[in-house]
Formats: sequence, C-alpha cells, structure tokens
Amino acid sequence: MANNTLSVTDNRTGKKYELPIEEGDVIRAADLRQIKVGKDDFGLMSYDPAFTNTASCRSRITFIDGDKGILRYRGYPIEELAEKSNYLEVAYLIVKGELPDREHYERWENNIKIHTMVHENIKKFMEGYRYDAHPMGMLLGTVGALSTFYPDANDIHDLESRRLQTRRLIGKMPTLAAFAYRHTKGLPYVYPDNDLSYTGNLLSMLFKMTELKYKPDPVLERALDVLFILHADHEQNCSANAMRAVGSSQPDPYACAAAAVAALYGPLHGGANEAAIRMLMEIGSVSNIPALLRKVKEGERRLMGFGHRVYKNYDPRAKILKEMAAQVFEVTGRNPLIDIAIELERIALQDEYFISHKLYPNVDFYSGIIYQAMGFPMTMFPVLFAIPRTSGWMAQWAEMVRDSEQKIARPRQIYVGEPIRHYSELASRPKPTQREDAVSEAI
Repeated sequence: MANNTLSVTDNRTGKKYELPIEEGDVIRAADLRQIKVGKDDFGLMSYDPAFTNTASCRSRITFIDGDKGILRYRGYPIEELAEKSNYLEVAYLIVKGELPDREHYERWENNIKIHTMVHENIKKFMEGYRYDAHPMGMLLGTVGALSTFYPDANDIHDLESRRLQTRRLIGKMPTLAAFAYRHTKGLPYVYPDNDLSYTGNLLSMLFKMTELKYKPDPVLERALDVLFILHADHEQNCSANAMRAVGSSQPDPYACAAAAVAALYGPLHGGANEAAIRMLMEIGSVSNIPALLRKVKEGERRLMGFGHRVYKNYDPRAKILKEMAAQVFEVTGRNPLIDIAIELERIALQDEYFISHKLYPNVDFYSGIIYQAMGFPMTMFPVLFAIPRTSGWMAQWAEMVRDSEQKIARPRQIYVGEPIRHYSELASRPKPTQREDAVSEAI
C-alpha cells in the first residue's frame, strides 16, 4: 500500500477507497465524490464553513506558520523586511517574486510615482459624498470607479496590461485615501508630491496645510513604512479571498479591488484595530483590567486585539509594532492607551486561561495605538490598511489569473430548505407561519 494515500472505508457500504495525498498533507475535495451509496448518489462532500480547513489555491506569495508565529513574504522573514526594507521594495517583492536590484528598484519607484495622480473627474465623483461619509466607503466607491477610466484593464490575460494596472492601483491608492480624508475634514485636496517617498507623499497629501513644501517627520515616515510592510499581504484572508473570488469571473482588477476593499471594511477584518482601541478606551485605567479579563473568561465579552484565526502564537507583526511604538511616541507624545495595552498583555499572558486558549496579541492590538498617536481618526484605520494591502491583492489576483487550475468560484452548499411544494392560488393559501429557522424570511 502506498504511503502517500489515505485509506477510507465507507461503513454505509463497506467499500474501501484510496485517496491520493498531495504535497504532504493535502487531499483533493473532488476525490471524495467517488464515495457514493448508489450510482445516483451525488457523492461525498466536505462541509467547511468559513474555509477553516480548506485550501482554495496554491500560492507562492506569503507563508504563515501560525503555531510558531512565522510570517514570510516570498520566503523573506517579516522581521528582516521590517528592519531593513521599505514598503515600495516589499511591494516589488510581493508582486514580482524577487527583491529588485538598484536599477529595477528605481524604475519601479518611478513607475509607481508617475501614476499617483487621478483623473479630475474622480475629484468631482468624490465631492458627491456627504461631508460625514465614512472614508472607507468613499475609497470603496472611487476604487470601483477607476474601472470606468481604464477600459484597457479588461485585457486581464495580457501581461503588460496586468503590470500597468498594478502600478496604477498601487500609485493611486494613497491619493484616493488622502482625498477621502480631506473631504471629511472640509479641506482642499493636496496633489501628490513625487519628490517625497511613497509614505512621505501620503503624509503630505493628508496633512499639508499652507506650507509651500511639506516635510514629513522621518520617524513617522519610517513608522508608516513599517506599518505598510506589515500589512502588505497575509495569505488567504477575507479580502484576498474576495479579490480572488471576484477575479475568478474575470472582471478588471479595479472591480476586484473594490470587492477586496469592501471585505476589508468589516469590523472583523480592517476594523479590528478600531475595536481594540475602543476596548482600551472603555477600560480607561490599569486598575480596571482584572474586571475586564473576568468578563472575558466568563464569556460575557471578547478580548479585542488578541487571538487570530491563523496565529496560535505571538503575532510576529505585533512584536515589531510594540517596539516601534516607543519611537513614535518620542515624536507624538505618549499615547496613554499604551500603558493599558502593555499591562493588559502582561496580565493576560500570565493567566492560564489565555495561555491555554492561545490568545496572544495580534497586529491590531498595537497598530491602532500608533495610528491614533500619529493623528489619524479611527475611521481612517481601515483605509490605511487598504493602501499597503493593494500590492498583496494585485499579486494574489495575478497569481489566480495565471493558475490553470482556477475556475470561477462556485462553492457547493448543503440544502436544508423545504422539499418539493406545489403552487396554490393566492386566495386559497393559508396564513404563513413564523419559524425560528426562517432567518432569510425575517426581513
């Protein structure tokens, strides 16, 4: 018997099956279809809500070992990239697969910067939003609108077109984000300054007032660069999955990116650091931490910023941000929430409950504190997440387009509704009954 197979006995029929095991520990879900009770049987399916144990693709982009707290982009440890690289270089790595030499980096940087401007009609489009519109909703709409400005993006199977759309979107995303922020403040839009770095230009478009030339603080500029590196990609998360799922029907990448932004909009994804901030604000004082932890252990509330679907160890990104926070505070002043956060972490990681449940701080626990110290309102947190994640989205999309095994996303379902029923005339129908399981009807 081969060692790289899984032996399955169907106790309903007594039949035995040999399922190939690929790449060490993977079986193909379609191989389960051969396991049937009779010839008219559809075959066995796996049921996996939220894809907690289902691989939807093969990818070369990001590697995560959640048990060991490892994160790598294209094989490079996140710690090394955060210490030695910058966001645009990491974006090149994620998109193209290798770190650039000097010539290719300078060409890449120039190719991104020449696409930082947006069409003037985008400004008019954005001005249609209310003054109090959420910046993430504005970003969602304007990213989708880019689809109408670049019809050449429909040629998704052309390599040069994919490269051009990638450069365009990475270049324009900070401009759209900054315009959304300025709109909510009632401030005039600031155009890109391509003499500045990628993150320095973003800070200029966000915060420039009457000065002729905005000079970003180098510490904050570097901090934003590190934050962007840490958020550039993270395997098959909700927004990357949305990018791939929508992309599988072969629309242009701007439509796909709008779907990814929509996925990131949710409080369980891009809004998670805001939830962590609000929890720390609610705690208010170090003395209130034990009471909060009691409620968490009793199941009355969640500990925001702790735990992760993938990581069952300390999120390596959180370690980097915890150390970087001190550097930021030297410029901005100390965010008082950091004292609550550090003490909360200290107490929780000495408690057997949190240790046994593998609840360690994740990237959201410290990123919000840093963003807040830098002067960003909480509504901008998911927008700041979307800017760097664009490189990851585009890499995931391009990888999916080139993958010969990928087809239009179409999960199976387990039907649990009514069996066959026959139509009756309106006048003869009985009064509908309210059922507890009728979730879809309760609207």
